[in-house]
Amino acid sequence: MEKWYVTMKKADFDGWARKFNITPVVARILRNRNMTGEEEVRKFLGGTLEDCYSPWLLKDMDRAVEEILAAIESDISIRVIGDYDVDGVCASYILTKGLQILGARADTAIPHRIHDGYGLNDHLIEMARQDGVGMIVTCDNGIAAAPQIALANSYGIKVVVTDHHEVPFVTEDGTRRELAPPALAVIDPKQERCSYPFPGICGGVVAYKLMTALAERTGSAELKDVLEELLEFAALSTVCDVMELKDENRILVKEGLNRLRHTRNQGIRALTEVNGIDPEKLSAYHLGFVIGPCLNATGRLDTAKRALELLQSKNRVEAMTAARELKELNDSRKNMTLQGVEQAERFLAQQGMEGDKVLVIYLPEVHESLAGIIAGRIRESHHHPVFILTKGEEGVKGSGRSIEGYHMYQAMTEVKQYFTKFGGHAMAAGLSMREEDVEAFRRDLNRNCRLEPEDFIPKVHIDVPMPIDYGDMRLAEELELLEPFGVGNPRPLFAHKDLIFLTGHKMGANQTCARYQVRTETGARCQVVFFGDLDKFGAFLEEKFGPGSEAALYAGRGNFPVSVAYQLGKNTYRGNTELQYVMQHYS
Repeated sequence: MEKWYVTMKKADFDGWARKFNITPVVARILRNRNMTGEEEVRKFLGGTLEDCYSPWLLKDMDRAVEEILAAIESDISIRVIGDYDVDGVCASYILTKGLQILGARADTAIPHRIHDGYGLNDHLIEMARQDGVGMIVTCDNGIAAAPQIALANSYGIKVVVTDHHEVPFVTEDGTRRELAPPALAVIDPKQERCSYPFPGICGGVVAYKLMTALAERTGSAELKDVLEELLEFAALSTVCDVMELKDENRILVKEGLNRLRHTRNQGIRALTEVNGIDPEKLSAYHLGFVIGPCLNATGRLDTAKRALELLQSKNRVEAMTAARELKELNDSRKNMTLQGVEQAERFLAQQGMEGDKVLVIYLPEVHESLAGIIAGRIRESHHHPVFILTKGEEGVKGSGRSIEGYHMYQAMTEVKQYFTKFGGHAMAAGLSMREEDVEAFRRDLNRNCRLEPEDFIPKVHIDVPMPIDYGDMRLAEELELLEPFGVGNPRPLFAHKDLIFLTGHKMGANQTCARYQVRTETGARCQVVFFGDLDKFGAFLEEKFGPGSEAALYAGRGNFPVSVAYQLGKNTYRGNTELQYVMQHYS
Protein backbone atom coordinates (compact mmCIF):
# COMPACT_ATOMS: atom_id res chain seq x y z
CA MET A 1 0.00 0.00 0.00
CA GLU A 2 1.24 3.48 -0.88
CA LYS A 3 0.06 6.95 -0.03
CA TRP A 4 0.22 9.53 -2.80
CA TYR A 5 0.86 13.18 -2.06
CA VAL A 6 0.66 16.09 -4.48
CA THR A 7 3.28 18.69 -3.66
CA MET A 8 1.52 22.04 -3.41
CA LYS A 9 4.26 24.59 -2.77
CA LYS A 10 3.45 28.05 -4.07
CA ALA A 11 5.49 30.51 -6.11
CA ASP A 12 5.21 32.83 -9.12
CA PHE A 13 5.41 29.97 -11.62
CA ASP A 14 4.49 32.16 -14.60
CA GLY A 15 7.08 34.74 -13.56
CA TRP A 16 9.81 32.13 -13.27
CA ALA A 17 8.74 30.67 -16.62
CA ARG A 18 9.16 34.05 -18.34
CA LYS A 19 12.41 34.84 -16.52
CA PHE A 20 14.16 31.56 -17.31
CA ASN A 21 12.40 30.61 -20.58
CA ILE A 22 10.84 27.47 -19.16
CA THR A 23 7.27 26.19 -18.89
CA PRO A 24 5.24 26.75 -15.70
CA VAL A 25 5.33 22.97 -15.21
CA VAL A 26 9.12 22.99 -14.88
CA ALA A 27 8.90 26.10 -12.70
CA ARG A 28 6.61 24.21 -10.36
CA ILE A 29 9.02 21.27 -10.24
CA LEU A 30 11.83 23.65 -9.26
CA ARG A 31 9.71 24.99 -6.42
CA ASN A 32 9.08 21.41 -5.33
CA ARG A 33 12.87 21.08 -5.00
CA ASN A 34 12.61 23.72 -2.25
CA MET A 35 13.78 26.66 -4.35
CA THR A 36 12.25 29.93 -3.20
CA GLY A 37 14.09 32.68 -5.06
CA GLU A 38 15.31 33.51 -8.54
CA GLU A 39 18.98 33.22 -7.54
CA GLU A 40 18.42 29.62 -6.42
CA VAL A 41 16.68 28.85 -9.70
CA ARG A 42 19.51 30.44 -11.69
CA LYS A 43 22.08 28.40 -9.76
CA PHE A 44 20.10 25.20 -10.29
CA LEU A 45 19.62 25.67 -14.02
CA GLY A 46 22.91 27.27 -14.94
CA GLY A 47 25.24 26.99 -11.96
CA THR A 48 28.98 26.54 -12.62
CA LEU A 49 32.00 25.75 -10.49
CA GLU A 50 32.18 29.46 -9.73
CA ASP A 51 28.99 29.00 -7.71
CA CYS A 52 30.55 26.38 -5.45
CA TYR A 53 31.70 27.31 -1.97
CA SER A 54 35.22 28.29 -1.01
CA PRO A 55 37.20 25.50 0.66
CA TRP A 56 38.42 28.04 3.22
CA LEU A 57 34.95 28.07 4.77
CA LEU A 58 35.58 24.59 6.14
CA LYS A 59 36.70 24.64 9.75
CA ASP A 60 40.43 23.89 10.19
CA MET A 61 41.20 24.17 6.46
CA ASP A 62 43.85 26.83 7.15
CA ARG A 63 45.50 24.64 9.75
CA ALA A 64 45.39 21.53 7.58
CA VAL A 65 47.00 23.32 4.63
CA GLU A 66 49.75 24.76 6.85
CA GLU A 67 50.55 21.40 8.46
CA ILE A 68 50.59 19.50 5.16
CA LEU A 69 52.81 22.05 3.43
CA ALA A 70 55.17 22.04 6.42
CA ALA A 71 55.36 18.23 6.25
CA ILE A 72 56.13 18.35 2.52
CA GLU A 73 58.80 21.05 3.10
CA SER A 74 60.39 18.88 5.81
CA ASP A 75 60.24 15.75 3.61
CA ILE A 76 58.06 13.96 6.16
CA SER A 77 56.49 10.77 4.86
CA ILE A 78 52.71 11.17 4.52
CA ARG A 79 50.25 8.29 4.50
CA VAL A 80 46.70 8.73 3.24
CA ILE A 81 44.32 6.35 5.03
CA GLY A 82 40.95 5.97 3.35
CA ASP A 83 38.05 3.55 3.38
CA TYR A 84 37.05 0.51 1.34
CA ASP A 85 33.96 1.93 -0.37
CA VAL A 86 33.83 4.08 -3.52
CA ASP A 87 33.88 7.33 -1.56
CA GLY A 88 36.90 6.23 0.44
CA VAL A 89 38.79 4.92 -2.60
CA CYS A 90 38.09 8.04 -4.66
CA ALA A 91 39.01 10.34 -1.76
CA SER A 92 42.25 8.38 -1.33
CA TYR A 93 43.01 8.76 -5.03
CA ILE A 94 42.34 12.51 -4.88
CA LEU A 95 44.55 13.13 -1.84
CA THR A 96 47.41 10.84 -2.86
CA LYS A 97 47.68 12.18 -6.41
CA GLY A 98 47.41 15.78 -5.28
CA LEU A 99 50.02 15.40 -2.54
CA GLN A 100 52.45 13.63 -4.88
CA ILE A 101 52.11 16.44 -7.42
CA LEU A 102 53.14 18.88 -4.68
CA GLY A 103 56.26 16.79 -4.11
CA ALA A 104 55.16 14.87 -1.04
CA ARG A 105 56.47 11.42 -0.21
CA ALA A 106 52.92 10.10 -0.02
CA ASP A 107 51.43 6.62 -0.16
CA THR A 108 48.01 5.10 0.57
CA ALA A 109 46.61 2.56 3.00
CA ILE A 110 43.03 1.35 2.71
CA PRO A 111 41.66 -0.82 5.53
CA HIS A 112 40.66 -4.38 4.73
CA ARG A 113 36.94 -4.69 5.38
CA ILE A 114 37.23 -8.00 7.25
CA HIS A 115 40.68 -7.86 8.86
CA ASP A 116 40.73 -4.16 9.75
CA GLY A 117 37.14 -2.98 9.72
CA TYR A 118 36.07 0.59 9.01
CA GLY A 119 38.48 3.50 9.32
CA LEU A 120 41.51 3.96 11.51
CA ASN A 121 42.49 1.18 13.88
CA ASP A 122 45.47 0.37 16.07
CA HIS A 123 46.94 -1.99 13.46
CA LEU A 124 47.10 0.75 10.83
CA ILE A 125 48.73 3.12 13.32
CA GLU A 126 51.31 0.51 14.25
CA MET A 127 52.07 -0.14 10.58
CA ALA A 128 52.53 3.59 9.99
CA ARG A 129 54.99 3.76 12.89
CA GLN A 130 56.96 0.79 11.59
CA ASP A 131 57.11 2.33 8.12
CA GLY A 132 58.45 5.62 9.41
CA VAL A 133 55.34 7.62 8.53
CA GLY A 134 55.40 11.11 10.03
CA MET A 135 51.91 12.28 9.07
CA ILE A 136 48.58 10.58 8.48
CA VAL A 137 45.86 12.26 6.44
CA THR A 138 42.54 10.46 6.73
CA CYS A 139 39.72 10.64 4.22
CA ASP A 140 36.12 9.49 4.59
CA ASN A 141 36.99 8.43 8.15
CA GLY A 142 38.69 9.61 11.30
CA ILE A 143 36.02 11.70 12.99
CA ALA A 144 35.21 8.81 15.36
CA ALA A 145 38.79 7.55 15.81
CA ALA A 146 39.89 9.51 18.89
CA PRO A 147 41.72 6.57 20.58
CA GLN A 148 43.62 5.68 17.42
CA ILE A 149 44.61 9.30 16.79
CA ALA A 150 45.76 9.58 20.41
CA LEU A 151 47.92 6.50 19.80
CA ALA A 152 49.41 8.10 16.68
CA ASN A 153 50.12 11.26 18.67
CA SER A 154 51.99 9.21 21.30
CA TYR A 155 54.28 7.95 18.52
CA GLY A 156 54.90 11.46 17.25
CA ILE A 157 52.81 10.91 14.12
CA LYS A 158 50.86 14.02 13.11
CA VAL A 159 47.26 13.49 12.02
CA VAL A 160 44.98 15.55 9.80
CA VAL A 161 41.39 14.31 9.60
CA THR A 162 39.18 14.85 6.55
CA ASP A 163 35.76 13.27 6.92
CA HIS A 164 32.07 13.93 6.39
CA HIS A 165 30.39 11.59 8.86
CA GLU A 166 28.47 12.59 11.97
CA VAL A 167 30.62 13.79 14.85
CA PRO A 168 30.39 11.57 17.96
CA PHE A 169 28.73 13.30 20.89
CA VAL A 170 27.56 12.86 24.46
CA THR A 171 24.54 14.43 26.12
CA GLU A 172 25.20 15.86 29.57
CA ASP A 173 22.42 17.54 31.53
CA GLY A 174 20.40 17.86 28.35
CA THR A 175 23.27 19.52 26.49
CA ARG A 176 24.92 17.89 23.48
CA ARG A 177 28.72 18.03 23.46
CA GLU A 178 30.75 16.95 20.42
CA LEU A 179 33.72 14.63 20.86
CA ALA A 180 36.22 15.75 18.23
CA PRO A 181 39.37 13.62 17.84
CA PRO A 182 42.73 15.05 19.02
CA ALA A 183 44.11 15.69 15.52
CA LEU A 184 46.12 18.74 14.41
CA ALA A 185 43.25 19.66 12.10
CA VAL A 186 39.77 18.20 11.71
CA ILE A 187 37.95 19.01 8.48
CA ASP A 188 34.37 17.80 8.65
CA PRO A 189 31.40 19.96 7.58
CA LYS A 190 29.19 18.19 10.15
CA GLN A 191 31.00 19.93 13.04
CA GLU A 192 28.82 22.40 14.93
CA ARG A 193 31.43 25.16 14.70
CA CYS A 194 32.02 24.68 10.97
CA SER A 195 30.62 27.57 8.91
CA TYR A 196 30.50 25.69 5.61
CA PRO A 197 27.13 26.56 3.97
CA PHE A 198 26.34 23.05 2.70
CA PRO A 199 27.32 20.21 5.06
CA GLY A 200 25.88 17.49 2.80
CA ILE A 201 29.11 16.76 0.91
CA CYS A 202 30.87 13.39 0.82
CA GLY A 203 34.41 12.39 1.74
CA GLY A 204 35.59 12.68 -1.85
CA VAL A 205 34.39 16.28 -2.06
CA VAL A 206 36.06 17.15 1.26
CA ALA A 207 39.31 15.74 -0.18
CA TYR A 208 38.75 17.70 -3.40
CA LYS A 209 38.21 20.90 -1.39
CA LEU A 210 41.50 20.30 0.43
CA MET A 211 43.31 19.90 -2.90
CA THR A 212 41.62 23.07 -4.19
CA ALA A 213 42.85 24.98 -1.13
CA LEU A 214 46.38 23.60 -1.57
CA ALA A 215 46.35 24.62 -5.25
CA GLU A 216 45.29 28.15 -4.28
CA ARG A 217 47.86 28.46 -1.48
CA THR A 218 50.81 27.07 -3.48
CA GLY A 219 49.89 28.46 -6.89
CA SER A 220 50.88 25.10 -8.40
CA ALA A 221 49.89 25.16 -12.07
CA GLU A 222 50.22 21.36 -12.28
CA LEU A 223 47.89 20.76 -9.34
CA LYS A 224 45.41 23.29 -10.70
CA ASP A 225 45.37 21.40 -14.01
CA VAL A 226 44.88 18.05 -12.25
CA LEU A 227 41.90 19.45 -10.34
CA GLU A 228 39.95 18.88 -13.57
CA GLU A 229 40.52 15.12 -13.25
CA LEU A 230 40.06 15.10 -9.46
CA LEU A 231 36.65 16.71 -9.96
CA GLU A 232 35.59 13.54 -11.81
CA PHE A 233 36.25 11.49 -8.69
CA ALA A 234 34.51 13.98 -6.43
CA ALA A 235 31.43 13.55 -8.66
CA LEU A 236 31.72 9.75 -8.64
CA SER A 237 32.02 9.79 -4.83
CA THR A 238 28.98 12.03 -4.45
CA VAL A 239 26.71 9.75 -6.47
CA CYS A 240 28.00 6.47 -5.05
CA ASP A 241 27.82 7.66 -1.45
CA VAL A 242 24.16 8.58 -2.11
CA MET A 243 24.55 12.26 -1.30
CA GLU A 244 21.66 14.58 -2.12
CA LEU A 245 22.04 16.08 -5.60
CA LYS A 246 21.23 19.62 -4.65
CA ASP A 247 23.13 22.85 -4.02
CA GLU A 248 26.81 22.45 -4.91
CA ASN A 249 26.58 18.66 -5.06
CA ARG A 250 24.44 18.96 -8.17
CA ILE A 251 26.94 21.34 -9.78
CA LEU A 252 29.90 19.09 -8.94
CA VAL A 253 28.18 16.01 -10.37
CA LYS A 254 26.99 17.86 -13.47
CA GLU A 255 30.46 19.27 -14.16
CA GLY A 256 32.12 15.99 -13.22
CA LEU A 257 29.95 14.03 -15.64
CA ASN A 258 30.88 16.43 -18.45
CA ARG A 259 34.53 15.60 -17.80
CA LEU A 260 34.01 11.87 -17.18
CA ARG A 261 32.53 11.50 -20.67
CA HIS A 262 35.96 12.45 -22.00
CA THR A 263 38.09 11.24 -19.11
CA ARG A 264 41.81 10.72 -19.42
CA ASN A 265 41.81 8.26 -16.53
CA GLN A 266 42.61 4.83 -17.95
CA GLY A 267 40.79 2.98 -15.17
CA ILE A 268 37.47 4.76 -15.60
CA ARG A 269 37.70 4.43 -19.39
CA ALA A 270 38.28 0.69 -19.04
CA LEU A 271 35.38 0.21 -16.60
CA THR A 272 33.10 2.11 -18.96
CA GLU A 273 34.17 -0.08 -21.87
CA VAL A 274 33.88 -3.50 -20.18
CA ASN A 275 30.36 -2.58 -19.04
CA GLY A 276 29.31 -1.55 -22.55
CA ILE A 277 28.54 2.08 -21.65
CA ASP A 278 28.59 4.70 -24.39
CA PRO A 279 30.85 7.40 -22.86
CA GLU A 280 28.77 10.18 -24.44
CA LYS A 281 25.67 8.88 -22.65
CA LEU A 282 27.33 8.41 -19.26
CA SER A 283 24.89 9.50 -16.54
CA ALA A 284 24.55 9.59 -12.77
CA TYR A 285 22.68 6.28 -13.10
CA HIS A 286 25.77 4.63 -14.62
CA LEU A 287 27.97 5.99 -11.83
CA GLY A 288 25.67 4.75 -9.08
CA PHE A 289 24.54 1.43 -10.50
CA VAL A 290 27.30 0.25 -12.86
CA ILE A 291 30.70 1.90 -12.30
CA GLY A 292 30.34 2.29 -8.52
CA PRO A 293 29.32 -1.31 -7.78
CA CYS A 294 32.33 -2.60 -9.74
CA LEU A 295 34.67 -0.45 -7.64
CA ASN A 296 32.82 -1.47 -4.47
CA ALA A 297 33.01 -5.18 -5.26
CA THR A 298 36.75 -5.33 -4.57
CA GLY A 299 36.32 -3.90 -1.09
CA ARG A 300 33.47 -6.32 -0.43
CA LEU A 301 34.92 -9.60 -1.66
CA ASP A 302 38.66 -8.96 -1.88
CA THR A 303 40.59 -5.78 -1.11
CA ALA A 304 39.74 -2.22 -2.12
CA LYS A 305 43.40 -1.71 -3.01
CA ARG A 306 42.54 -3.33 -6.36
CA ALA A 307 40.02 -0.59 -7.06
CA LEU A 308 42.60 2.08 -6.22
CA GLU A 309 45.17 0.34 -8.43
CA LEU A 310 42.66 0.39 -11.30
CA LEU A 311 42.23 4.15 -10.96
CA GLN A 312 46.02 4.54 -10.84
CA SER A 313 46.56 2.42 -14.00
CA LYS A 314 49.24 3.84 -16.29
CA ASN A 315 48.14 2.25 -19.58
CA ARG A 316 45.15 0.70 -21.34
CA VAL A 317 46.32 -2.93 -21.14
CA GLU A 318 46.84 -2.73 -17.39
CA ALA A 319 43.51 -0.95 -16.91
CA MET A 320 41.47 -3.36 -19.06
CA THR A 321 42.83 -6.39 -17.21
CA ALA A 322 41.92 -4.87 -13.85
CA ALA A 323 38.51 -3.67 -15.07
CA ARG A 324 37.53 -7.14 -16.29
CA GLU A 325 38.49 -8.62 -12.92
CA LEU A 326 36.40 -6.03 -11.10
CA LYS A 327 33.38 -6.71 -13.32
CA GLU A 328 33.68 -10.45 -12.64
CA LEU A 329 33.85 -9.78 -8.92
CA ASN A 330 30.75 -7.61 -9.14
CA ASP A 331 28.86 -10.31 -11.04
CA SER A 332 29.74 -12.74 -8.24
CA ARG A 333 28.62 -10.19 -5.66
CA LYS A 334 25.22 -9.88 -7.38
CA ASN A 335 24.59 -13.62 -7.08
CA MET A 336 25.64 -13.67 -3.43
CA THR A 337 23.38 -10.70 -2.73
CA LEU A 338 20.33 -12.45 -4.18
CA GLN A 339 20.99 -15.43 -1.94
CA GLY A 340 21.40 -13.15 1.08
CA VAL A 341 18.11 -11.36 0.40
CA GLU A 342 16.33 -14.71 0.19
CA GLN A 343 17.83 -15.73 3.56
CA ALA A 344 16.71 -12.43 5.11
CA GLU A 345 13.15 -12.91 3.88
CA ARG A 346 13.10 -16.46 5.31
CA PHE A 347 14.40 -15.12 8.64
CA LEU A 348 11.57 -12.59 8.81
CA ALA A 349 8.98 -15.23 7.98
CA GLN A 350 10.30 -17.68 10.57
CA GLN A 351 10.99 -15.30 13.45
CA GLY A 352 7.58 -13.64 13.52
CA MET A 353 8.80 -10.05 13.75
CA GLU A 354 5.55 -8.42 12.57
CA GLY A 355 5.44 -6.20 15.66
CA ASP A 356 8.97 -4.84 15.25
CA LYS A 357 9.32 -1.28 14.04
CA VAL A 358 13.05 -1.72 13.40
CA LEU A 359 14.02 -5.00 11.73
CA VAL A 360 17.16 -6.60 13.15
CA ILE A 361 18.09 -9.63 11.06
CA TYR A 362 21.00 -11.85 12.08
CA LEU A 363 22.45 -13.89 9.20
CA PRO A 364 25.68 -15.46 10.50
CA GLU A 365 26.51 -17.24 7.23
CA VAL A 366 26.17 -14.21 4.96
CA HIS A 367 29.38 -12.49 3.85
CA GLU A 368 29.70 -9.43 6.08
CA SER A 369 30.48 -7.16 3.12
CA LEU A 370 26.98 -7.68 1.72
CA ALA A 371 25.09 -6.57 4.84
CA GLY A 372 24.51 -3.01 3.63
CA ILE A 373 23.21 -4.04 0.21
CA ILE A 374 20.87 -6.64 1.70
CA ALA A 375 19.65 -4.13 4.30
CA GLY A 376 18.82 -1.72 1.48
CA ARG A 377 16.83 -4.36 -0.39
CA ILE A 378 14.83 -5.36 2.68
CA ARG A 379 14.21 -1.71 3.54
CA GLU A 380 12.79 -1.17 0.03
CA SER A 381 10.47 -4.18 0.19
CA HIS A 382 9.25 -3.73 3.80
CA HIS A 383 9.66 0.03 4.30
CA HIS A 384 11.09 -0.31 7.81
CA PRO A 385 14.51 0.63 9.17
CA VAL A 386 16.67 -2.48 8.78
CA PHE A 387 19.87 -3.80 10.34
CA ILE A 388 21.54 -6.82 8.78
CA LEU A 389 23.99 -8.47 11.16
CA THR A 390 26.58 -11.05 10.14
CA LYS A 391 29.27 -13.03 11.97
CA GLY A 392 32.72 -11.53 11.54
CA GLU A 393 36.16 -12.64 12.65
CA GLU A 394 35.78 -10.81 15.95
CA GLY A 395 32.12 -10.83 16.89
CA VAL A 396 29.13 -9.53 14.97
CA LYS A 397 29.29 -6.86 12.28
CA GLY A 398 26.38 -5.16 10.62
CA SER A 399 24.99 -2.40 8.46
CA GLY A 400 21.75 -0.47 8.68
CA ARG A 401 19.57 1.36 6.19
CA SER A 402 16.80 3.70 7.28
CA ILE A 403 13.57 5.30 6.11
CA GLU A 404 12.39 8.89 6.10
CA GLY A 405 11.73 10.09 9.64
CA TYR A 406 14.14 7.74 11.44
CA HIS A 407 17.63 9.14 12.11
CA MET A 408 19.57 5.92 12.34
CA TYR A 409 22.78 7.28 13.88
CA GLN A 410 20.95 9.17 16.62
CA ALA A 411 18.87 6.07 17.40
CA MET A 412 22.06 4.05 17.73
CA THR A 413 23.55 6.51 20.22
CA GLU A 414 20.65 5.65 22.53
CA VAL A 415 21.80 2.00 22.67
CA LYS A 416 25.53 2.54 22.18
CA GLN A 417 26.32 0.32 25.17
CA TYR A 418 25.88 -2.67 22.87
CA PHE A 419 28.48 -1.61 20.31
CA THR A 420 32.21 -2.12 20.28
CA LYS A 421 32.28 0.28 17.33
CA PHE A 422 29.66 2.20 15.36
CA GLY A 423 29.17 5.19 13.09
CA GLY A 424 27.03 6.57 10.30
CA HIS A 425 24.41 9.20 9.56
CA ALA A 426 20.64 9.61 9.24
CA MET A 427 20.00 7.02 6.53
CA ALA A 428 22.82 4.48 6.96
CA ALA A 429 25.15 3.14 9.62
CA GLY A 430 27.66 0.43 10.44
CA LEU A 431 28.43 -1.37 13.68
CA SER A 432 30.36 -4.06 15.51
CA MET A 433 29.07 -5.84 18.62
CA ARG A 434 29.18 -9.02 20.66
CA GLU A 435 26.98 -11.90 19.54
CA GLU A 436 25.39 -12.27 22.97
CA ASP A 437 24.05 -8.68 22.75
CA VAL A 438 22.13 -9.08 19.49
CA GLU A 439 18.75 -9.83 21.05
CA ALA A 440 19.05 -7.08 23.67
CA PHE A 441 20.04 -4.63 20.93
CA ARG A 442 16.94 -5.58 18.92
CA ARG A 443 14.70 -5.27 21.99
CA ASP A 444 15.97 -1.87 23.15
CA LEU A 445 16.16 -0.40 19.67
CA ASN A 446 12.48 -1.19 19.17
CA ARG A 447 11.53 -0.07 22.67
CA ASN A 448 13.05 3.36 21.97
CA CYS A 449 11.62 3.69 18.46
CA ARG A 450 9.10 6.51 18.14
CA LEU A 451 7.86 5.76 14.62
CA GLU A 452 4.08 5.56 14.13
CA PRO A 453 2.14 3.15 11.85
CA GLU A 454 1.77 5.80 9.13
CA ASP A 455 5.57 6.14 8.95
CA PHE A 456 5.76 2.65 7.45
CA ILE A 457 3.47 3.49 4.52
CA PRO A 458 5.61 4.35 1.47
CA LYS A 459 5.05 7.92 0.35
CA VAL A 460 4.78 8.81 -3.34
CA HIS A 461 5.39 12.50 -3.95
CA ILE A 462 3.69 13.76 -7.11
CA ASP A 463 5.22 16.90 -8.63
CA VAL A 464 2.37 17.79 -10.96
CA PRO A 465 -1.03 16.14 -11.65
CA MET A 466 -0.90 16.27 -15.45
CA PRO A 467 -2.84 14.48 -18.20
CA ILE A 468 -0.49 12.14 -19.94
CA ASP A 469 -1.24 13.65 -23.36
CA TYR A 470 -0.16 17.10 -22.12
CA GLY A 471 3.46 16.05 -22.25
CA ASP A 472 5.25 16.85 -25.49
CA MET A 473 8.80 16.81 -26.84
CA ARG A 474 9.47 20.37 -25.68
CA LEU A 475 8.59 19.49 -22.09
CA ALA A 476 10.65 16.30 -22.26
CA GLU A 477 13.66 18.32 -23.44
CA GLU A 478 13.10 20.93 -20.73
CA LEU A 479 13.10 18.21 -18.09
CA GLU A 480 16.65 17.35 -19.18
CA LEU A 481 17.68 20.75 -17.77
CA LEU A 482 16.98 19.30 -14.33
CA GLU A 483 19.54 16.50 -14.68
CA PRO A 484 21.48 14.88 -13.11
CA PHE A 485 18.77 13.11 -11.18
CA GLY A 486 19.27 11.26 -7.92
CA VAL A 487 18.64 11.52 -4.20
CA GLY A 488 17.41 15.01 -3.37
CA ASN A 489 16.66 15.71 -7.03
CA PRO A 490 14.46 12.83 -8.21
CA ARG A 491 13.21 12.52 -11.75
CA PRO A 492 9.91 14.48 -11.89
CA LEU A 493 6.80 12.45 -11.23
CA PHE A 494 3.42 13.24 -12.82
CA ALA A 495 0.00 11.70 -12.22
CA HIS A 496 -3.02 10.90 -14.41
CA LYS A 497 -6.25 9.71 -12.81
CA ASP A 498 -8.28 6.89 -14.39
CA LEU A 499 -6.17 6.27 -17.45
CA ILE A 500 -7.92 3.55 -19.51
CA PHE A 501 -5.69 0.51 -20.13
CA LEU A 502 -6.71 -1.12 -23.42
CA THR A 503 -4.07 -3.69 -24.29
CA GLY A 504 -0.66 -4.89 -23.17
CA HIS A 505 2.40 -6.61 -24.56
CA LYS A 506 5.19 -8.17 -22.49
CA MET A 507 8.71 -7.48 -23.69
CA GLY A 508 12.29 -8.55 -23.09
CA ALA A 509 14.02 -11.90 -23.26
CA ASN A 510 12.50 -12.91 -19.91
CA GLN A 511 9.20 -11.05 -20.37
CA THR A 512 10.00 -8.81 -17.41
CA CYS A 513 8.68 -5.49 -18.76
CA ALA A 514 5.62 -4.46 -20.72
CA ARG A 515 4.17 -1.84 -23.03
CA TYR A 516 0.53 -0.81 -22.69
CA GLN A 517 -1.77 1.12 -24.97
CA VAL A 518 -3.89 3.56 -22.99
CA ARG A 519 -6.66 6.05 -23.71
CA THR A 520 -7.23 9.44 -22.07
CA GLU A 521 -10.49 11.23 -21.32
CA THR A 522 -10.11 13.16 -24.58
CA GLY A 523 -9.88 9.95 -26.58
CA ALA A 524 -6.15 10.33 -27.26
CA ARG A 525 -4.14 7.12 -27.29
CA CYS A 526 -0.49 6.61 -26.35
CA GLN A 527 1.94 3.98 -25.13
CA VAL A 528 3.03 3.51 -21.51
CA VAL A 529 5.96 1.26 -20.55
CA PHE A 530 6.43 -0.45 -17.19
CA PHE A 531 9.68 -1.93 -15.88
CA GLY A 532 8.32 -2.96 -12.47
CA ASP A 533 6.93 -6.21 -11.08
CA LEU A 534 4.50 -7.54 -13.72
CA ASP A 535 3.18 -10.28 -11.44
CA LYS A 536 2.29 -7.72 -8.80
CA PHE A 537 0.58 -5.50 -11.38
CA GLY A 538 -1.34 -8.51 -12.65
CA ALA A 539 -2.51 -9.34 -9.12
CA PHE A 540 -3.63 -5.71 -8.74
CA LEU A 541 -5.75 -5.99 -11.89
CA GLU A 542 -7.29 -9.27 -10.76
CA GLU A 543 -8.20 -7.84 -7.36
CA LYS A 544 -9.59 -4.55 -8.67
CA PHE A 545 -11.40 -5.71 -11.83
CA GLY A 546 -12.05 -9.38 -11.17
CA PRO A 547 -10.59 -12.75 -12.20
CA GLY A 548 -9.33 -12.92 -15.78
CA SER A 549 -8.59 -9.19 -16.01
CA GLU A 550 -4.85 -9.66 -16.49
CA ALA A 551 -5.36 -12.14 -19.33
CA ALA A 552 -7.97 -9.86 -20.92
CA LEU A 553 -5.55 -6.93 -20.94
CA TYR A 554 -2.79 -8.87 -22.68
CA ALA A 555 -5.36 -10.27 -25.14
CA GLY A 556 -6.34 -6.73 -26.13
CA ARG A 557 -9.72 -6.74 -24.38
CA GLY A 558 -8.90 -4.24 -21.63
CA ASN A 559 -11.06 -1.35 -20.54
CA PHE A 560 -9.60 -0.77 -17.08
CA PRO A 561 -9.35 2.70 -15.48
CA VAL A 562 -6.06 2.88 -13.53
CA SER A 563 -4.56 5.94 -11.89
CA VAL A 564 -0.91 6.21 -12.87
CA ALA A 565 2.11 8.07 -11.54
CA TYR A 566 4.52 8.36 -14.46
CA GLN A 567 7.75 9.89 -15.70
CA LEU A 568 8.14 11.66 -19.01
CA GLY A 569 11.27 11.42 -21.12
CA LYS A 570 12.80 10.64 -24.48
CA ASN A 571 13.79 7.24 -25.80
CA THR A 572 16.21 6.81 -28.69
CA TYR A 573 16.32 3.46 -30.44
CA ARG A 574 18.12 2.78 -33.71
CA GLY A 575 18.44 6.46 -34.42
CA ASN A 576 14.77 7.29 -33.79
CA THR A 577 13.77 9.45 -30.83
CA GLU A 578 10.27 9.40 -29.40
CA LEU A 579 8.42 10.44 -26.27
CA GLN A 580 8.36 7.83 -23.56
CA TYR A 581 5.94 7.59 -20.63
CA VAL A 582 7.16 5.28 -17.87
CA MET A 583 4.68 4.06 -15.26
CA GLN A 584 6.23 4.09 -11.77
CA HIS A 585 3.18 3.61 -9.53
CA TYR A 586 -0.47 2.67 -9.98
CA SER A 587 -3.66 2.58 -7.96
